[in-house]
Amino acid sequence: MHIVLDETALAAAGQGNVLASRLIHRAHAEPDWFLYAPACVLVEADRSRPGTAEHIAALPGVTVLDLDLPAALAVAQQETWAVAHARYAAQPTADRPDGAIIATTAPKRWQGQPVRTLDLTP
Repeated sequence: MHIVLDETALAAAGQGNVLASRLIHRAHAEPDWFLYAPACVLVEADRSRPGTAEHIAALPGVTVLDLDLPAALAVAQQETWAVAHARYAAQPTADRPDGAIIATTAPKRWQGQPVRTLDLTP
């Protein structure tokens, strides 16, 4: 299971959202669960809730995805960096042939986008 956290999911995790906490726990405890936090998402989450980026980056079950050149080119074509980086991270890759699911508390934002979502709204 490959899951990309958007900035709303990161904020929810910092505010005690049970569903977000369960995802983080599973990614730490289960070998076939992978959680990703794209760098641009971390920045946006930290802007709205200072300390979020450092907290999430310190969790052993979360992999921070760098803004490498292909990601930067994808982000440059979009209006918001956090959404663009999350969407880019959810696309299929050699390691994730089926892509990843985006965990969010704002699922309507992703309607019409070529991604699958996991609603973390309590």
